[in-house]
Amino acid sequence: MRFMVIVKASKDSEAGVMPSTELLTAMGKFNEEMAAAGLMEAGEGLHPTSRGARVKYSGGQSSVSRGPFDLSGDLVAGFWLIKTKSLEEAIDWMKRAPFDGGEEIEIRQVFSPEDFGEALTPNCARTKRGCAPKRRRK
Repeated sequence: MRFMVIVKASKDSEAGVMPSTELLTAMGKFNEEMAAAGLMEAGEGLHPTSRGARVKYSGGQSSVSRGPFDLSGDLVAGFWLIKTKSLEEAIDWMKRAPFDGGEEIEIRQVFSPEDFGEALTPNCARTKRGCAPKRRRK
């Protein structure tokens, strides 16, 4: 099972305050442990919303709002994409994350092509990643 672990934004992350050297070191060690266990597929921090935008779709039209956005529970500061056998295993791993300052994470299962059943087109069903675009090589 694949899970996205969402790290919620804080006042500090929205202000662009970088983590301490100690936290960066501990996070690097934690990421290395997950990678060595074959769990970690990706993990990144995100710039503050002041450097981002939102696109809203309605009635066939789209509108753009540029950040910063109000600090609320829906802002994301970073993420991991991990593969574990269960939600419980994902929780066990994330309980070991080196956070201690009131940070909050959310763990959400990623859909797999099988979850879509017959609604998935045959072309998408043949690929391991469903209809997700291929990553570009640099």
